[in-house]
Amino acid sequence: MAKLIHTMIRVLDLDKSITFYADVFGLKESYRLDFPDFALVYLRNEEADAEIELTLNKGRTEPYTHGTGYGHVAFVVPDAAGAHAALVAKGYEPTPVKEFKRGEELLARFFFIQDPHGYKIEVLERYGHYR
Repeated sequence: MAKLIHTMIRVLDLDKSITFYADVFGLKESYRLDFPDFALVYLRNEEADAEIELTLNKGRTEPYTHGTGYGHVAFVVPDAAGAHAALVAKGYEPTPVKEFKRGEELLARFFFIQDPHGYKIEVLERYGHYR
């Protein structure tokens, strides 16, 4: 069965966002991935399994609108390829399964699918940080 693991939002000021979510919801940084062009910071508290993923696209100065600020909701499954094949068999059109790596280190295996209203949903294989 699928389990909700995170929701992603794009931010311009990472520190301000981290402070807000800590102050308002008691969320603390649980994991961080920093790359030359972007950074991902995951926030959670002890009461929930699901996290907020803050995405900072480095160099962006223009504020996001809700239309460009929404990223995705994510679910984790035991086998991304198997879940992908099952969705295709049901007539859905998910994107191809991809691997997210840092050098040769596998960080995640995933694909996206859109809901009927066009909202992106990420489906990650249960692996590493994504459990």
